[in-house]
Amino acid sequence: MKLAEKITAFSIMLIITAASVAAVINGGAGNGFSQISLKNLADGGFCHVLSESFAAEFPFGKQLRSVAAEIGTKSGEPVVNGVYISEERMLSLNEYRLSAADNCAEVVNAYSADFEGAVYFTAVPTSTGIYGDSLPSYFLSVTEKQITERIHGSLDVNIRRIDAYTILKNLSDNYIYYRSDTKWTSYGAYCVYRTVAQKLGFIPVPYDKYSIRHVTDDYYGNLFTRTGYMESRADIIDIYDYNDGTEIVSCTGVDSHGIEHDINLYDVSAVESDNPYNLYLGEKMDYIEISTSVNNEKSLLVIGDETADCFIPFLTKHYSKISFVSADNYKNIIDKYTDKSRYEQTLFILGIDHISGKYRGE
Repeated sequence: MKLAEKITAFSIMLIITAASVAAVINGGAGNGFSQISLKNLADGGFCHVLSESFAAEFPFGKQLRSVAAEIGTKSGEPVVNGVYISEERMLSLNEYRLSAADNCAEVVNAYSADFEGAVYFTAVPTSTGIYGDSLPSYFLSVTEKQITERIHGSLDVNIRRIDAYTILKNLSDNYIYYRSDTKWTSYGAYCVYRTVAQKLGFIPVPYDKYSIRHVTDDYYGNLFTRTGYMESRADIIDIYDYNDGTEIVSCTGVDSHGIEHDINLYDVSAVESDNPYNLYLGEKMDYIEISTSVNNEKSLLVIGDETADCFIPFLTKHYSKISFVSADNYKNIIDKYTDKSRYEQTLFILGIDHISGKYRGE
């Protein structure tokens, strides 16, 4: 037996022993501990079971998950809690159904039929959608490219499609996605913004006009949270500033309880919180209304998920007013807080993972 194999085997025994002690202390290991078996060890499922079960049941679950991730990557099983760990990045192994694309298109078509203005749609892939080519083929039965193509093919002809997948795929050698998160970076969002702005009828702000602030270089995203893989590289979160005289006159959010809050495009204090990504638009809101000093009387209605959070600031240079509605319950929110007839354009910007979760179907 090689030294690495001995270390792996010894580490596994230590974890099992620690888990057993914890189980005794907690009055029983519950369902998770019973899932560990010789078969798990033989077929490579040990690290996944350990991560899923122990992290939830034992007081030191996060530490166990971290060790499980380390053992998994060193022993040839680089999958922990549904996340594939490579040397360069982590990728979520989401399971998609084409029915989600059909259901999403149906919803957008219904909205368009009841909206007098122009409707634009873009589906934003996760990091797996762009970098999934590096995965073994058996991990992804339905790809995010297929989801995108299915939606585009099912949308009514009057809906303007914006192919974020192709834009981002062609730029995949750049820092357009976080290494430890499913979401795109601000640069990834900017690259799609250039096309979106043109589709909406504007000249996009050139990249060299922005002053870029690295707010933190110590960001660990949602895939790190799921795996606890300590060897993952920290990410950088940026703010793109463009001081052309345009100012944010007001920015108001309404939470799920109907309470109104004064918010900012960028909440820098969030960088020190448990969710640094709340830097963009702050805590989740059902409805956000942004008024700017742009003097063109143009209003845009955006329906989206958190994918849009770092994207919306780029649009503020083009509109007097932007209303952002959470896609989770957008019909009721629009009826409650705004009037669709006041907008000439509606932009749907949804993450593929959101589409799969909300419109999954059977």
